[in-house]
Amino acid sequence: MARWRPPRPKSSPYITPAGERALQSELRDLWKKRRTEVVPALSAAAAEGDRSENAEYIYRKRQLAEIDRRVNYLSRRLDAVEVVRQAPPARDRVYFSAYVTLSDPEGETRTYRIVGADETDAPLGYISVDSPLARALLGKRKGDSVAVSLPDGSAEYCIESIDYEN
Repeated sequence: MARWRPPRPKSSPYITPAGERALQSELRDLWKKRRTEVVPALSAAAAEGDRSENAEYIYRKRQLAEIDRRVNYLSRRLDAVEVVRQAPPARDRVYFSAYVTLSDPEGETRTYRIVGADETDAPLGYISVDSPLARALLGKRKGDSVAVSLPDGSAEYCIESIDYEN
């Protein structure tokens, strides 16, 4: 029996053009994979006889269900997202798609980019616009201090630079 989990809060609908292209590419690849690899393999496994004990059939059926779930999600998400194609007119403040360089009290600097929920990538420093850090940064200027509540406590950062062209 599965555990009930409350639905996740809706993420913001914003996405960068690169993020939109990545989602569209993933959707195309999934369609291609489903049609060229999984469906014929599922048909071949189904033709082998008793499906209740056919491991290949069960595996391919689950694989197809996972692909279909992701295709449905991507299709709905691409219809719902709003692509932010231009940097804001006031480039001296932090807004969506900004590259923000922060320094902590020890002098260590980190650069983050504020992107949509579907584009987050920790190794690249891409953080969701819905994250606590991004929410604290939105609307701030270079030189402002930002206090952020994090899961392991709170942290304070100073905004060193804001860039939209990186």
